[in-house]
Amino acid sequence: MKKVISSNSAAGLRGRVPESASVAGKNKINEQISTKEVRVIDSLGVMLGIMPTSQALAMAEEKEMDLIEISPNANPPVVKIMDSGKYQYELQKKEKHARKQQQQQQMKEIRFKWRTATHDFNFKMRHARDFIAEGNKVKATVMFRGREITHQEVGHELLVKFVAALEDIAKVDQQIHSEGKMLSVVMAPDKLKKTKSDKDPE
Repeated sequence: MKKVISSNSAAGLRGRVPESASVAGKNKINEQISTKEVRVIDSLGVMLGIMPTSQALAMAEEKEMDLIEISPNANPPVVKIMDSGKYQYELQKKEKHARKQQQQQQMKEIRFKWRTATHDFNFKMRHARDFIAEGNKVKATVMFRGREITHQEVGHELLVKFVAALEDIAKVDQQIHSEGKMLSVVMAPDKLKKTKSDKDPE
């Protein structure tokens, strides 16, 4: 049966999401909330306590806002009076931040031979700095073949130089260590150093 809304009710629902809608497909909203009681937080973040769902809906309607279920597993569920568009924007902002944090966990690798020319080292350092600036960790590896392994001190010095070249924007995440016939070190972005560098005058 088609639901008919009077002109008075329609005015009270101005700007609200229809009963069949939900926020980002995850949260129950307005008449979708079926529990008899809810714990209510108002639009300013103040806890109003437990009340009948019908009363909470009336309060949201009076403010021309929506009643959004934010903690469905609580007893009773927690709802908040707010604009659904704003809530959806906040969810998208959080998801974007989470994706950014996940991307920051990517590991990029830079490989050196135990004898690396200066121009080659500088070229790879530019890539390393770009990776760090993008929020990625960087693993620098010096590879040895055959008897080259007897010259580990050369590779160690190269990685020390690598660490020093990044110390203004990165920190050591894993110290220089041996991995079979390789020496490696892992650098991670250092937000504090980057912030200080951004504030320093040129």
